[in-house]
Amino acid sequence: MSVEPIERVPAQGPGHGMLRFREPLTGYTILVGPPEADPGLWRQNMDGALEAYRRFGAEEALEYDKVIDGLSTSLFFVALDAGGRVVAGVRAEGPHKQVDEMRAVAGWAGLEGGPAFRRLVADQIPDGVIECKAGWAARDCEHRRALADWMARACVHAALLLGVRYTSAHSPEHALNLYRGSGANVAWWIPPSSYPDDRYRTFAIWWDMETYDSVATESQARLLDLELSQLTQNGLLPRIAWTPAQGSA
Repeated sequence: MSVEPIERVPAQGPGHGMLRFREPLTGYTILVGPPEADPGLWRQNMDGALEAYRRFGAEEALEYDKVIDGLSTSLFFVALDAGGRVVAGVRAEGPHKQVDEMRAVAGWAGLEGGPAFRRLVADQIPDGVIECKAGWAARDCEHRRALADWMARACVHAALLLGVRYTSAHSPEHALNLYRGSGANVAWWIPPSSYPDDRYRTFAIWWDMETYDSVATESQARLLDLELSQLTQNGLLPRIAWTPAQGSA
């Protein structure tokens, strides 16, 4: 298996100024950058997420009106099909300096697991923590399962691109194995929340850049290595600098 070299998007076409690579299993083009790099793509990503969340009556969790200006988003990832259509995406916030900057904290506010979740985030902040949110894939696109696996890997890429040790997220119960496949840990000692409403059991999860590769499945670890090696070889991941020596052991 090989990965097309990652490069900067040429001036013509969408995503100028963003990073680009080809997802190995689907052939979709992946673009990565801050919202201001391509406001049109950013809006397409968020509009696609809104449509996807509305199908499940969970649009409240997206907080569309609060985040559409892009100011709270550090990076977003989108997958484009051969026709240039945005078919999937995910976004990242942070690095966070204070616990209450993390939106997921609100999901446990007032609940039994609220204090434990706050402690988890507080322990991570000194070594750097971001939050990945708003993952979605178009209902009618091909390779939806492979795209879900890619979005889980994007949570690792985001941490390395932003130079932090941890990515935090929250996951519905049915998706836990998906995220564990890319190296996520599940905070089983924190009682799940009912975020965004009582239909869901939502668990706190996180990726640790020191251990994710030992938790990930063999197939996901291999894809992560392929993608990250291309990022570093092409000099496009200058902040991929997390090592154990940077933080606490």
